[in-house]
Amino acid sequence: MAEVVIQEGESLENALRRFKRKVQGEDIIKEIKRHSYYMKPGEKRRAKEALSRKRLRKKQRREQD
Repeated sequence: MAEVVIQEGESLENALRRFKRKVQGEDIIKEIKRHSYYMKPGEKRRAKEALSRKRLRKKQRREQD
């Protein structure tokens, strides 16, 4: 769990910025989105394959340049 202690003389905005950075670094938001709804095993597999194809196309485009 992300936790930020506000230091003496530190503004709330700076502490909030540090907290957001920490949450992003720990992938908390990504994990919450992943568990927010149920995906059937077949849907999960198709999504994984689609992501794989997307990465492969991107890699091939970079190699052409």
